[in-house]
This record gives sequence, C-alpha cells and structure tokens, in this order.
Amino acid sequence: MQFHFQISSTPQKSRERQVLTALLALVTGALVLMYPNFLYLIAGGYLIALGLMFMYARVPAFISGFPIVAGVLIFIFPELIPYTFAIFLGFFGLMMVMAFQFAIMGFLTMIIAVLILMNPDSVAYFIAAFMLLYGVSNLIRLFQDRNRKRGNDDDPDVIVH
Repeated sequence: MQFHFQISSTPQKSRERQVLTALLALVTGALVLMYPNFLYLIAGGYLIALGLMFMYARVPAFISGFPIVAGVLIFIFPELIPYTFAIFLGFFGLMMVMAFQFAIMGFLTMIIAVLILMNPDSVAYFIAAFMLLYGVSNLIRLFQDRNRKRGNDDDPDVIVH
C-alpha cells in the first residue's frame, strides 16, 4: 500500500492577495478619516470590493457573498452602517479567530465591533481604526513571511511517498 500526498502552495498569489487586501484597507481607512461624511459610500464600496476580491481568490461563496450583501445593505440603508458593519466585523473577527492564523487581530476586530454597537455615533473613527490597523498588520505579516522565506532555500512544495 502506497500513499502519495502532494502539498503545493502558491506563495505568489497569496502575497498578491495580501498586498491588495492591505492596500484596500489602508486606502479605505485614510478615506474614512478624510471624508467621514461619505462613510456609507466608502464603507459600502470597501465591502463590495472585498467581496469581489474574495470571489477572485475563489473563497467559498458564503464568505465572499457576506461582504457584498453587507455593502449593498449599507448603500440601500445608510442609517444601518453601525449595525451592518459591526455584524460584518464580528463575523470577520470570528473567521480570523477560528482559522488560528490571525487570532490577535480577530479578537481586536470583535472588540471594535462591540465598540461600534456601544457607540454608533463614532462609527467612522472605529471603522478607520480597524482599516488602518488591519492594513498595517497585514503588511507587517507579509514582510515577516518574506524575511522568513528569504533565509530558507527549501522548495515550498512537499511530496511524501
């Protein structure tokens, strides 16, 4: 009996997605700080763009559809921004905690979601804080991964016979 496992990773695609996600979050955070009166346009656009990026990355439909639905709800009902974005952040934070990839950021995301629900008048500042924190932490993680791989000349593909 012979087992054959092949695990191959595509670090280039993952890095591209990570850079795009980080840049999208940083630009969105900066726009929210500069133009808080246009929060519904900026937040709705961010969520729809994030959902489309998830679809492009072939993330399961439920996960990629969730930000799109939240973005459309924000466009249709701008007065629901605090609740819609808080629900999105809670779901997003739960995903990060459950994946054990970014657990600290997942807890921070859920804390920001609770803070938005507790103080909906400051939603623009909480959204900007989340976006900037998420974008910067994504870039830091990207550079840390890049530095770790630079010192390791092993092939990323693993084949076990």
